[in-house]
Amino acid sequence: MLKYGMTALCLAGVWGTALGVYGADARVFHVRPDGNDAGPGSADAPFATLERARDAVRAAKKAGALPGGAEVVLHAGRYALTRSLKLEAEDSGAEGAPIVYKAAPGAVVSLTGARPIPCGAFQPLAGDAIDERLDPAARGQVRCADLNALGFPKTSVPRDNFRLPFGIPELFVNGRRMTLACWPNEGWATIAKIIDQGTMRNDGSVSDSADPKKARPKENRGGVFEYEGDRPARWRVEQGVWLHGFWCFDWYDDAIRVAAIDPAQRRITFKVAHVYGVRQGNPSPRRWRAVNLLEELDRPGEYFIDVAANRLYLWPDQDLTQARVALAVHDEPLIVLQNAADIALRGLIFEEGQGDGLTITECRRVTVEECVFRNLRRKSIHMNGGASNRIARCDIYDTGTGGVTLGGGDRKTLTPAGHVLEDTHIRRFSVHQFTYASALHFSGVGNVARHNLIHDAPHQAISMHGNNHLFEYNVVSNVCMASDDAAAFYKGRNPSCRGNVLRYNLWSEIGSPRGHGNAAVYFDDGDGGETVYGNLFFRCGDPGKGSFGTVFSHGGHGNTVDNCVFIECKRALGSAPWNDARWKAFIEAPLWQERLLKEVDITQPPYTEAYPELIGFMDPKPGAARDNIAVRNLFVKCDEVKSNRWVTNELQFVTFDDPGFVNMQQRDFRLKPDSPVFTRIPGFKPLPLEKMGMRRPARSE
Repeated sequence: MLKYGMTALCLAGVWGTALGVYGADARVFHVRPDGNDAGPGSADAPFATLERARDAVRAAKKAGALPGGAEVVLHAGRYALTRSLKLEAEDSGAEGAPIVYKAAPGAVVSLTGARPIPCGAFQPLAGDAIDERLDPAARGQVRCADLNALGFPKTSVPRDNFRLPFGIPELFVNGRRMTLACWPNEGWATIAKIIDQGTMRNDGSVSDSADPKKARPKENRGGVFEYEGDRPARWRVEQGVWLHGFWCFDWYDDAIRVAAIDPAQRRITFKVAHVYGVRQGNPSPRRWRAVNLLEELDRPGEYFIDVAANRLYLWPDQDLTQARVALAVHDEPLIVLQNAADIALRGLIFEEGQGDGLTITECRRVTVEECVFRNLRRKSIHMNGGASNRIARCDIYDTGTGGVTLGGGDRKTLTPAGHVLEDTHIRRFSVHQFTYASALHFSGVGNVARHNLIHDAPHQAISMHGNNHLFEYNVVSNVCMASDDAAAFYKGRNPSCRGNVLRYNLWSEIGSPRGHGNAAVYFDDGDGGETVYGNLFFRCGDPGKGSFGTVFSHGGHGNTVDNCVFIECKRALGSAPWNDARWKAFIEAPLWQERLLKEVDITQPPYTEAYPELIGFMDPKPGAARDNIAVRNLFVKCDEVKSNRWVTNELQFVTFDDPGFVNMQQRDFRLKPDSPVFTRIPGFKPLPLEKMGMRRPARSE
């Protein structure tokens, strides 16, 4: 990882406005885990719960006693939420007088959706039939807790086919997520031979995906494949066996229930069909693993839940008498803000929830500052609608299905929402769902992400839908490390979504060689009208066996790459253009007819005014040039500059030598003032590398 994202640039006064100064007239309420909801909520007699504090704020507001807003001060400890804390319109503050929920100075305040399990509830197995099913190494090591006796509700049996997370409560010991018993323990098994792909509802092609209303097969025949070795012979299908894998493409993972295992032929038959079929959609081997099997509870830190009996089995990795053991059962967001305004959350830890950490729906001027989101089964923050909300200086890690959704703004009128995500550290954000679980997803119009540090994921980091978003001064690294036909940044399949800008970002060590190819920035399936300006790409992307590049356009045109630096990238610019017939077919297909003429209408203002290039878009002319533009770019030690439809001119510099970096060996890629780049590329502007990344130090976990 490059150093620019891991060290802070200390800018005097940058946080004076961001921190906010709340009025001295703010009413203060106190909450402490050992408090009393019957008390007044003072510092000496605090409330016990957030709900009671919220209700006290409501009452004071109704009585007109909050001219300067209010502060709810949470003192150190764990606050177990049995249901979502809901803050609605009646809980709003006012501009300049917000309602603030914050941790007391220096206090560690945890909001958790998990219920504790006493260590005495875990009992050794007494040589019964369960013990006999365990791996020999686990016998005598595993402990069992009766969840019925502890008052935990039964878990529903998982569906026959689903995207992860697995529908099993998560177990935490001293705040660390335990692992569902699986095989293999590390990595993947691979399919030895596909016998029957089963029926499929989608062949994965662009033309099939462009017609969501296309008639699909009614038959639901599961695929059949051969495996290697003898491990599956131990598994009891009648107890329920689910396999998680990449069954066709290396950009789509899900789980399927097993119908039968034939140890003699080493064959597994699925109970239901897979959406794309069990087949070789990408060049690399088809990968799979078994999840939540008692027979595979074979190492410390693993657990298994018998759904039918409602019993928890754990091989402890430490002395439970000295540990805090908790099972997450709260399958809702920990906090829900809806139709509220002028509320701030500061310094809180959201953890151990089965749903999202926080949802913010149709809210205005909500601020989330210096909070930690970790060990959540789904996302950290889901924001949708409203305007002028802000997330700043937060830490997000070990989430199951993504980081932050930043959504808002009106696409029909192109009215921006103005939401901001800044100075936030997001990593390990797809621990359950391995694909399409982005650290950041944009939607709507006019939202901004700046000065964030994003890294460590098997698939993409940023996905985007909508118009006029801005992604700037961010550092993204070490993503797309276990997937294919993917990119750190992905956007596509809707040409009405345009006008977005990626500028002044640092992308490093993106992707892995897997066959089809991957990129740092991917404009897919006809995407156009986007700008990539002033970015640095270091060791990003792999061409695979196709036309992929570090910045890749599939089918689209009108994208611009300007004033960028590509270093040690195998192919800097990639393009897979569509011919006239394919372009015309896609325009006439149901997907684009819906998206370009009904969801919005690109043939009318404001679209034709904001994006003049859309005039005539729905009536493509045969032989029309569909090019992407690359100007004023520097290519250093890149094997290849471009493939296919990228238009470049003499305003570029291609070299296999050091072009005058401050210290190339130490990855200091600032250009010296006397670098020949400035004469070889007239008008080239130095990249503001010292400003990329967070404007604060990265905190330890």
